[in-house]
Amino acid sequence: MTLKLGRHAFDDNDALMMAIVNRTPDSFFDQGATWAEDKAFERVRQVVAQGAEIVDIGGIKAAPGVEIGPEEEKARVVDFVARVRAEFPSLVISVDTWRAEVGDAVCRAGADVLNDAWGGADPELVDVAAQHRAAIICTHTGGVTPRTRPYRIEYDDVVAAVLADCEAYAQRALDAGVARDSIVIDPAHDFGKNTFHSLEVTRRLPELVATGWPVLVSLSNKDFVGETLDVPVGERLTGTLAATAVCALAGARIYRVHQVVETRQTVDMVWSIAGRRPPARAIRGLQ
Repeated sequence: MTLKLGRHAFDDNDALMMAIVNRTPDSFFDQGATWAEDKAFERVRQVVAQGAEIVDIGGIKAAPGVEIGPEEEKARVVDFVARVRAEFPSLVISVDTWRAEVGDAVCRAGADVLNDAWGGADPELVDVAAQHRAAIICTHTGGVTPRTRPYRIEYDDVVAAVLADCEAYAQRALDAGVARDSIVIDPAHDFGKNTFHSLEVTRRLPELVATGWPVLVSLSNKDFVGETLDVPVGERLTGTLAATAVCALAGARIYRVHQVVETRQTVDMVWSIAGRRPPARAIRGLQ
């Protein structure tokens, strides 16, 4: 279906790159490279030039660490969102937050999407999205507390759990008044899952796509890739792209990424093989 992200609309044949921009000093991948505002803004300019349709701005790393309250989170992201919106009016701005208070502030500053990585931990976030006509990302985390690591979580059927929780969250958003075409589901690889769970979710992603909700995948350099291949964070691109190709063949619509160019080429190639996208040019044997 047509996907509406705030003031921006995309048709069924658009696969979208969501580039990660961390306003944190301790993120697992970039280790604070974009903690300074000017460095973060350089990152935005870079990914826009590389073709990212969405930037996902986050003020707190997902892993356990120093407690960051809502005021500090807002200080890290609200003015930055306003600055990005002023320079890039056609860019989709997403903010990675689970807090309704922060969501309200960033939407007022110009955000289009609330990316709730913690599965509805703050039930009022859907109301904020509805109030501002923003899109919302509905994730599955198995009920874990924000910023905690999963420990021996078990599922009778992890994909059934993902489907049930994501669809229930999507329904809550719909009931709150969020537009149907502004709701996205995300199985949330690694969140509330061990590596076997994340691999199974990847393998069975067509079941999520079959719900009709647009599917976002956040695979980039995740631990399930590192553990599967026994490689550290800086050496996970190949494994990430392999998982990306599987999700692209299944029909995932949005890809939350660190490496825009490599992911774009992978997704475009797979979508062309799947018949969803024509080649950029096709002259071989025709001229």
